[in-house]
Amino acid sequence: MERTLWVVGLLALFVLCVWLMYRGWRNRAARQEASIGELPGVPADCGAQLLEPTTGIYLGSTIAPSWQDRIAVGDLGFRATAELTRFERGILLERDGATVIWIPQESITAVRTERGHAGKVMTEDGVLVIRWKLPTGTEIDTGFRGDDKTVYPAWRADPTRATTGEEE
Repeated sequence: MERTLWVVGLLALFVLCVWLMYRGWRNRAARQEASIGELPGVPADCGAQLLEPTTGIYLGSTIAPSWQDRIAVGDLGFRATAELTRFERGILLERDGATVIWIPQESITAVRTERGHAGKVMTEDGVLVIRWKLPTGTEIDTGFRGDDKTVYPAWRADPTRATTGEEE
């Protein structure tokens, strides 16, 4: 009988902890809602494709400059397999089982590599991080771990620089 009480007590404690985590996540989302606002929609014409699509994992978005302050609004805080493509007018992040994220070119303030993002720690320069400004004015970092990290230098390069294929 004593063993049964211990099992029931531990099970109740586990359920309580899960419920408190869920409640905390919802409270975080409520606090962040005003600063995140509505994300930009994907335009009908994205412009010319500048980089081939890169597959990998969307790690989540955080409020800049903290790499651990994960955004809980909508589905921005959930990891998903994804494909990242760069166009003239911005970056398209298509996530499996989640909404598409469009990052307009004029909103991008930096594209860099980091060791970690949104609670995920990798090897040095293992995560591609895009810092951009939302329509509300809030700066966020969106993290992506590519399957092929050799493409990161092309992503970090300035896309506004004309590439004519000629040597300078």
